[in-house]
Order: sequence, then C-alpha cells, then structure tokens
Amino acid sequence: MKREKHIKKLSEPEIIALAKKDRKYFGTLYNHYFDQIFRFVFKRLGGDEENAADLTQQTFIKAMANMEKYEDRGFPFSSWLYRIAQNEVSMFFRQQKKNFSVPIDENRILDVAAEAEIFSSHMSMGDQEKLIKLLNKLEESHLDLIELRFFQQMSFKEIAEIYSVSEATAKMRTYRILERINKKWNHEG
Repeated sequence: MKREKHIKKLSEPEIIALAKKDRKYFGTLYNHYFDQIFRFVFKRLGGDEENAADLTQQTFIKAMANMEKYEDRGFPFSSWLYRIAQNEVSMFFRQQKKNFSVPIDENRILDVAAEAEIFSSHMSMGDQEKLIKLLNKLEESHLDLIELRFFQQMSFKEIAEIYSVSEATAKMRTYRILERINKKWNHEG
C-alpha cells in the first residue's frame, strides 16, 4: 500500500526510469495504458475482441521486455506503445494473410474525398464505392495513415507520435497519399 501511494506521486518519466530497473514498476504503466492500446488494436482488427486482447497483451509483453531500450525522444510513452501495437497488428495480418479492412463511416469517406479534392459538394454511392476501392488498393502503410487520420480522427500530432516523426512529416505523408488518391481518381475517370 505504501509503494502504491509513492508511485502515484511520481511523474511518468520517473515511473519509466523505475520500470527500466525493476519490472514490478511496469504494472503502473500497463494499468495506465492498457485500455487505450486495447481500443486502438480492437479498431484495427475490426472489432475482433479475442485477438485484440491477445495482441494488446503481446504489445505489453514486448514493451516490458524492451524497457531498457526505450528512449524519451520528446514524445509520450504511449507513442512507443502504439508503434509496438501497430507492428503486432501488421504481423498478425501477415500471418493470417488477411487483407486489412477499415470500417467505413460515410462521413469519414466524405472527409477523405474532400481532402483529396475529388468532389465538390455531393458524392454518389457509386463514387463512394469507387473511393473505397481506391483506398483498398493502397499500400498497407498508406492505408494506416489514412485510417488514423480520417477514420480514427487522430490529429497530425498524434500520428507523428505513433510513427516517431515530426508533425510536419506526418502531415506531408498524409497529403502525399491524398494527392495519389486524387491522381488515381482522375486517371480512372
């Protein structure tokens, strides 16, 4: 009980430093971030609760095993966990040889269309289906960025933290993908 009160008074960097030396302190980080990472993985797997729980657990096992390698680079600890979770999800899909799919919300697909400048004010169901097909043809890493930005509605700052890049780089990569979508849209007419 005394240790728990002591830990609650510590900052996250102090807890991380302790967890690097003694794994029993990793539990505090686990308890703090488990739900957040689980939701991320759960969405990536399209609502597959059982596999999401397994991959989230695997994420934390890898994080705990590699705590000594963690370096504070100015991003929250959660960005490191997100990166591990993203790698776990990617490995899962490669092992399962499943195609990655994104749950589509009509408002989000319209947001992608607007940002890619492929329609002005209205988009028919046929056009929405065409855009979904274009999205499905994207490389997995490109689809990941589009999903994080538009379907999970993450800020460029949050995306930057996940990929350990600057906010400007996250924004540039996203808009380059949107430009490619625009070119393919116009090319396919």
